[in-house]
Amino acid sequence: MHTQQRIHRMIAEHQPLADVLGEIARFAEQMLPRALVSLMQYDPQSHTIGLVPGGRFSERFTQAMQGVPVAPDVGACGSAAWYRELVVTEDIGADPRWEGFRDVALAEGLQACWSVPIMSASDGELLGTFATYYRQAVSPSSADLFNLQQAAALAALAIVRNRDWHRYQDLTARYQSLYEHHPDGVYEFDLDGYLRRGNAAFARITGYSKAEYAGHHFNEFVAEPFQKKTREAFAQARSGGHVTYQTRGVFSTGEPYDLEVTNFPIQVEGEIVGVFGVCRDISLRKEHERLIAFHNSYDAVTGLVNRVVFEEQLLHALHERRREGRAVAVMYLDLDGFKPINEGFGHRVGNTLLQRVAERLQKLLGEDCVLSRLVADEFVVLLPEVEEPAMVERRAEAILSALEDPFEVEGHAMHLSASAGLAMDDGESEAPILIQHADIAMEVAKSRGMNTWHWYEQERRPATQDEIILRHDLRLAMERNELELHYQPVIDAVSGSWRGVEALVRWHHPQRGMISPGVFIPLAEQTGQIIEVGRWVLRRACEDGMQRWREGHRVVPVAVNISTLQFRRRNFVEEVRAILAETGLPGHLLELEVTEGVLMENAQETIELMKQLRELGVTVSIDDFGTGYSSLRYLRDLPASKVKLDISFIRDILTNPDNMAIVQGIITMAHHMQLKVVAEGVETEAQRDDLIARGCDLLQGFLFSRALPVAELASLPTRFPDRS
Repeated sequence: MHTQQRIHRMIAEHQPLADVLGEIARFAEQMLPRALVSLMQYDPQSHTIGLVPGGRFSERFTQAMQGVPVAPDVGACGSAAWYRELVVTEDIGADPRWEGFRDVALAEGLQACWSVPIMSASDGELLGTFATYYRQAVSPSSADLFNLQQAAALAALAIVRNRDWHRYQDLTARYQSLYEHHPDGVYEFDLDGYLRRGNAAFARITGYSKAEYAGHHFNEFVAEPFQKKTREAFAQARSGGHVTYQTRGVFSTGEPYDLEVTNFPIQVEGEIVGVFGVCRDISLRKEHERLIAFHNSYDAVTGLVNRVVFEEQLLHALHERRREGRAVAVMYLDLDGFKPINEGFGHRVGNTLLQRVAERLQKLLGEDCVLSRLVADEFVVLLPEVEEPAMVERRAEAILSALEDPFEVEGHAMHLSASAGLAMDDGESEAPILIQHADIAMEVAKSRGMNTWHWYEQERRPATQDEIILRHDLRLAMERNELELHYQPVIDAVSGSWRGVEALVRWHHPQRGMISPGVFIPLAEQTGQIIEVGRWVLRRACEDGMQRWREGHRVVPVAVNISTLQFRRRNFVEEVRAILAETGLPGHLLELEVTEGVLMENAQETIELMKQLRELGVTVSIDDFGTGYSSLRYLRDLPASKVKLDISFIRDILTNPDNMAIVQGIITMAHHMQLKVVAEGVETEAQRDDLIARGCDLLQGFLFSRALPVAELASLPTRFPDRS
């Protein structure tokens, strides 16, 4: 009894397993005189057992008893482990189960062996075998078997407790390492919310040492407006819940900081004894979120609301004022002379100047107006309370006058002026359209000498309900990918070879089907949406051209029609340059078609613009030539590559002598000016032959092909009939 008590004490004190098993072996040998105790441990990976060294057997025998298979008829121990029951060998020399181990056992002087499996009491898991060897043939008594089973049970207890203890020690070490080295603050409360302990990260995040926080309630470290939320989260965790939330802590200095906290219960044997907390400082993340929210709504340079917020406020003002039967106006401002200052003095000075402008405008406009910076040096103003147009004009005059006073920036006096476009709500335009109207008016003001204002003018009949709906649908068409480009070949008149393609926009309306460009293009020009549509067409044409190049198709220049509004925008060349860079299309594969009326307006400015385009490799052709009034002197100086005969001259060229004369005159004049001539709308062989006879260079029309989606161009012949 004394020995058993000592063994249980050794197990409880977690003494080394080898020592405990050695003591169990000695206990068995006391109970079983003349026995040599063998204790073998089970390896579940190899499904074998191996003798635990203990000094009772020779080195040779100990080695031979390693890796013994757990299988039937493998000695006494292998069989006992296999059958999970007592196996008795009274005479090793005669027992067939000892085949393979008989010689080494007999050489060791062993004659008999009794073996029982060592199994865990809880689930019957095999742990090993406990056996006694004898130097003479002998069979066990019932008392011997009882003692043998008792020793095996003690060995099972020792092995299981030792294994559990090491698992516990391993788990504790891992937990402690995770606890101490976790980058987040880890801490625990008692059930009343008083802090017990925390890791190093908790002290670092909160700014309190253990001596300062231990024994204090969590609310002492939480900003007052967030204490109720924190208490509710703690109560949820104390009731068994798991909750993650954001709160605000307070440093000992009183400075607040943002925290993300997770609380969950500490459970011991099914009972909640406290609450764990894991916290991380998210002050930097919250600051980034605040900055992102700011940049999503405000201009980073001036702090003014951006376009998104401005449109929202304009939309709200339109809704309210229309319901009240009152008017709203928009003023679009563009600073004259800002670009040279920005380029000459640098962006820092330029940004400071923009801030000064914003401050002066805000002070002048007061709180009843909304001021926004859209891009670069362009601002827009919402005038929500307009009684008459003269009121808007007075505001514009006051702004232009205020901007004439010099701005002091870094010791320099900066002089600016502005061009202002004015647009009044017509009762049906959407917010973006009203801004576009003011933008269009601003461009007119700038073209008339700058430092002035101009009202948006729209000479047309009142829009029908159908046109108003179509306007709205057109605004959504690009977002919904309803627009697409078709391409019509431009053919060498003599050889029939491809010389280019013209991009023509098509609109597949989800309810109305195909809508003619003759319907929606004029509508887009009226509303200013033509700028956005034109930008989309230009980009898509360049993308398609580049895609055909990558796919190995014939590569020819693509011609894109450019509207008056788009061509006259100050940043047009920069837009073309950016699109070419983004799509990768070489400039020499892009041709822009512009009507002669556009080119003749502000001819000197047009010539400069075309030179800038030519530097990009982009060519410009004169579209619908002969339908407008052109100054031959300016036409001579324009760096254009070709002229395009209007379709009205081609339609009856075979029957109308006047048209014959006009076409021949244009071809002759163009050739003298080193310009190629394109005839569009060629539908018959007779028209083709007549134009070739007159020296026309390039032909386009249904005679060769209708406009096709880009994927179908590959189906066309490489060369149309040669007429040489």
